[in-house]
Amino acid sequence: MNTQSREIKSFFYSQYFSDGLRISLGILLPTLILTQFNLFDMGLTLSLGALCVCVVDVPGPTMHKRNAMLICNGLIFVVAVITGFARLNLYTLGVEIALFSFLFSMFTVYGNRAASVGTASLLIMIFMMDKAIQPDEIVSYSATLLAGGVWYMLQSLLFFTIRPYRAAQQALGENMLDVVKFLRIKADFYKPDTDIDENYRKLVSHQIQVSQHQDVVREILFKSRVMVKESTYASRILLITFVDLVDLYEQIMATHYDYKDIHEKFGHTGVLEEIAALLHRMADELDNIGFAILSNSRYKHMANFDKDLEQLKTMIDGVGKNDPGISNLVLKKILINLRDLNRRISDVFNYYNSKSSASLMERKDEEYSKFVTHQDYAPRIFFDNLTFSSAAFKHALRVSLVCIFGFFVTKSAEVIVFADYITGRKLVFGHHSYWVLLTIIVILKPGYSLSKQRNYQRLIGTIAGGVIGVLILVFVHNTIVQFVLLVIFMMGAYSFQRLNYVVSVILMTPYVLILFKFLGVGHLNIAQERIVDTIIGSVIAFIASYVLFPSWESEIITESLRDVVYANTHYLAKIAESMTGASTGTTDYKLARKEVYVTSANLSAAFERMTSEPKRKQKKSKEVHKFVVLNHILSSYLATIAPTASSAKMTAKPHPDHIKLFKRSVAVLNETDKKLGGKTVEFTADKGIKPTDSIPDLTADEKLLKEQLGFINKITNDIAKVTDNYLQ
Repeated sequence: MNTQSREIKSFFYSQYFSDGLRISLGILLPTLILTQFNLFDMGLTLSLGALCVCVVDVPGPTMHKRNAMLICNGLIFVVAVITGFARLNLYTLGVEIALFSFLFSMFTVYGNRAASVGTASLLIMIFMMDKAIQPDEIVSYSATLLAGGVWYMLQSLLFFTIRPYRAAQQALGENMLDVVKFLRIKADFYKPDTDIDENYRKLVSHQIQVSQHQDVVREILFKSRVMVKESTYASRILLITFVDLVDLYEQIMATHYDYKDIHEKFGHTGVLEEIAALLHRMADELDNIGFAILSNSRYKHMANFDKDLEQLKTMIDGVGKNDPGISNLVLKKILINLRDLNRRISDVFNYYNSKSSASLMERKDEEYSKFVTHQDYAPRIFFDNLTFSSAAFKHALRVSLVCIFGFFVTKSAEVIVFADYITGRKLVFGHHSYWVLLTIIVILKPGYSLSKQRNYQRLIGTIAGGVIGVLILVFVHNTIVQFVLLVIFMMGAYSFQRLNYVVSVILMTPYVLILFKFLGVGHLNIAQERIVDTIIGSVIAFIASYVLFPSWESEIITESLRDVVYANTHYLAKIAESMTGASTGTTDYKLARKEVYVTSANLSAAFERMTSEPKRKQKKSKEVHKFVVLNHILSSYLATIAPTASSAKMTAKPHPDHIKLFKRSVAVLNETDKKLGGKTVEFTADKGIKPTDSIPDLTADEKLLKEQLGFINKITNDIAKVTDNYLQ
């Protein structure tokens, strides 16, 4: 199967398309069904309620979805009633906009799911602003909106009840495909024509996506009762596959070496190209397994790499014989990593092709709940953030002020008149001016860089989508064809809203324009009005994100630096403890490893956001970039030495040279973290080790470990120097 065809099929099997289909049905069905009974207006109101609640329907455990949608439905009813009465007076509406914009934007302090509840509440406020209904109809109309929201919640929960494992399966398959891309980037390091610095940038950038998707899978798997407590064969496969996938990801991280050095030493032998080719073939197999999981099918014929590994071993042995002056020990370590990688891929393959569940049930359960982040919803968190030192508070205040200004712009004059240079007529705008506030709500994010990115995406998508919509309305007159296009655009818009926002907006604009045509509201004027209002909202939001309490990454990135240094120090100390034979539990070790990957991804994401900000606001960006690269190298080397340091050969009696290097690196990292305002990690691996007069000679494995620990010590010192330059 060619790559393009595979990507297209993967999309249709993915949770993105599944979500798009579910959301579209949830919104469309009430209108389609009630239209058959001449209750189009009621159906449209139900669909509007469903539209707002669908904002909360993001990936996660079913219980969390249910709770969020219940709260969202309650808020939708309350906000709809309040807005319905507040809109009767311009000043009370203005006060409501200011208060609610601030209140619901502050929901970001409780995480992304709570933030989506706040967004949904603001959406219903905006949609109700211009709704011309009589006071005695407000409560009944709000109740109809609530019914639409409840309908959407029930149909969404029904989907997950009927197929309880499908969301986890899709998330797991997508995460595996992310790991495949990561493996391909790692394989490119062994190619002679690869720009190593550029490849590092690609690797660090993709690491963010891997980490984000792993968090989603953890949420779905480890917080779902049906997965952990009510264990079944299907849930065991998903759980164990993910645990092994994380281990496999560490194994890929462990295939890290000083690539410039190994290219200088072994570039002429051809062995590096063979390693790259073998890694790409392994990536192909992992890709096939990931696609099988995603498509809920069985992949039956996995390639056997034993012969390839033997050929590679022969080549590596030949390097040692033909060039006695160069040690091939590093190549042997790479070969060991490749064998481990092959074994782990085979294990995952066998889970889905074994008819017996005995091997799955024998696997020891870990304390899965420790691997997920638990959100605290205590009221004190909200009140503690009511200060200018809080980014959430500044964001909420910014949204409130900008929404009031946008409201003033749309209401200060009854209409805004723009010249139509094509027809020579003048067009009156203002009937759908709530699009200005809608644009502001969608675009404004806590950080400048995210607001800027969303601004560009919204503008480009609206203009491009507007052109498509106009062409359809002008040249396609068959209402059946128009309706089919509306459904396609709608499904596409909701399928791409988390995958590619530009594509989502491009598809959403013609879907809205066709919808308005069916409603009998305007024609081509609607397209022009939507574009103009989007531009107005975008300009207001962009200026506000720059001048109103801006949040620059350079001002807060120190926290990310501090977190990642502490995580690496803790992980290094755990590895040292395991080397001494201390009873370091598997769960504790994996938690330390997970913290390294999560904090590293957070730092990389923060740096990417920083680079999209104005140059004059990018303080010490070169130092931060060096820190990011050095941190990735350090994390990779820790993953490299972890299996070796904890092996039986090493834990019998740790060599003093190893303990000294461990202790020295931990001390350097602790000192670095103290300078960044962080906490230190106690090094206990040297306790209980008695000094001896005779120091044994190092074996070949111990010599390589000493070299690697020496390199880690060098990296920690480099990180310390970069940190000093950053703090100057």
